[in-house]
Amino acid sequence: MSSATDTEVLALHGLAVKKAGSPAAVAVVVGVDEGEIEASLEAAVAAGRAAGAKGTFMVSPAGREWLDAQYPEVFADFRADPAATETYERFEKINRELLALFTDWQMVPAVGGERVPNDHSDADYDTGVIDRLGAQHERAERVLDGFAELEPRLGLYKERLDDAYDKALAGESEWVSGVRIDSYHTVWFELHEDLLRMLGREREEAP
Repeated sequence: MSSATDTEVLALHGLAVKKAGSPAAVAVVVGVDEGEIEASLEAAVAAGRAAGAKGTFMVSPAGREWLDAQYPEVFADFRADPAATETYERFEKINRELLALFTDWQMVPAVGGERVPNDHSDADYDTGVIDRLGAQHERAERVLDGFAELEPRLGLYKERLDDAYDKALAGESEWVSGVRIDSYHTVWFELHEDLLRMLGREREEAP
């Protein structure tokens, strides 16, 4: 990470990963003090790299261009490390399984092969999906340990995923894929976006 703009880059990077968010939300992603993040985001607004209103910020088009120009230098070591590429390939395998799992959680098979929204009235069905989530979570933990060795900041995602999984396991079903909380799906999506930006890759399109 280039020392001159460490927090500035991380703040905008975290905001890009979140799509939109408060300084506190960005601080959770990048592991930097909320006050430092807020100051960096305010500076980004002043420089035209972000927009902010009522405590919520978004990266501007100019900010996206600026970030794209910073990434090759900032994450040069990460991109050049074969271990990062190998670990990402393992991540993608789990990602494909999890995307199918989230679909199965949100939509259930119905008569005629159609799928209908899951109203979570079938406890056995939901338990089966949670069991699958547990198996994938174990695989993901090993991959996240690998990423954390390469970039310690990425270890924060393991803590957030652990928390979401524990709550889902305890019967708080919204923690599987709720959109307004740090559900497993939300945190996983952010982790994927973070890795894609660090590695300079594009998100795979669904077939």
